[in-house]
Amino acid sequence: MLLEGICTALGQTAATDDLSIELVDPQSLRVCADPRNMPFSNEKGEGLENKLAELFAAKLQKKLDYVYFPQATGFVRMTLGAHRCDVIMGFPQGDDLVQGTNPYYRTAYALVSKTGAGLDDVTTLDDARLKSKHIGIVAGTPPATNMAVNGLMVNAKPYPLVIDTRIDSSALAMIKDLTSGDIDAAILWGPMAGFYAKNANPPLHVTPLVKETTGPRLVYRIGMGVRSADQNWKRQLNRLIQENQPAINKVLLDFGVPILDENNRPIGPEAAAKSP
Repeated sequence: MLLEGICTALGQTAATDDLSIELVDPQSLRVCADPRNMPFSNEKGEGLENKLAELFAAKLQKKLDYVYFPQATGFVRMTLGAHRCDVIMGFPQGDDLVQGTNPYYRTAYALVSKTGAGLDDVTTLDDARLKSKHIGIVAGTPPATNMAVNGLMVNAKPYPLVIDTRIDSSALAMIKDLTSGDIDAAILWGPMAGFYAKNANPPLHVTPLVKETTGPRLVYRIGMGVRSADQNWKRQLNRLIQENQPAINKVLLDFGVPILDENNRPIGPEAAAKSP
């Protein structure tokens, strides 16, 4: 009888989408975030994932709370895994550290250069014009392999992958070196490339690397991350993504994120405003 009662209760939970057994606090949207990792999040609420969290909290009619922890080794274990919060706002599809929602955007690593410096129409890392260039790259990221395949590591300037985001930013350091002329180009993850390029003075040129034919893939789908057991919560987030895609797209474009359709074509403001 006890087992039957448990099964009945679980069935009722699934049927009613009751989140009380899945969420730390059903009255709050508790977000796991990095305190200093622009353009994604910071403690001032200025990042794109902060803005998406505000959007979702408003739609859910919940208050918004954060658990901040540097996004380095142990981030998932110390936040989502420790039941201190209930969602990571941005996580690549296919990463088995978490259970992913449906993706809410696609983007790619990108080549960043000064506008008019002769690299505006470079679309692949095998372009001969890159052979003599000093290119910034975050060590250990997928495009580093593509650079090695194309013989570009000889003149490359590496930046560390594992850092304490509270005191350092490889992306910001790379952009500063690019604007000062210490490097000729930079390869960064799309949201970082777009954000820092948009806010540079003058703005920098960004080319998503969607035409690579060698090395690892550089285009990824991004969703949200929840615990593997949280099925009702995942379904609710999937509905929110579907119902609010134009608003999500607007946030991304406001931050300069190069978002791509399924054919790797850039999504502009007009297309982004349309419901799927």
